[in-house]
Amino acid sequence: MSSDEPNLDEFFVEKKRARNPLVPIGALATAGVLTAGLISFRRGNSQLGQILMRARVVVQGATVALMVGTAFYYGENPWRSS
Repeated sequence: MSSDEPNLDEFFVEKKRARNPLVPIGALATAGVLTAGLISFRRGNSQLGQILMRARVVVQGATVALMVGTAFYYGENPWRSS
């Protein structure tokens, strides 16, 4: 490894999860809505399935926005030269 690459141990620090507890919750919510939507499609309720798929997109977008927002807030950029 060259000195420009970040240390992988830095990515798995417990503090990061404590700083951003909403991202795992958002990921679980996305998976839950996706599962409910797929079950609705399987049972033949396509109207509810479409609503849940749209809700999944909204929840997924919110999760990504949380990830980007907290990274911007904390100024985390492992490739930035010190």
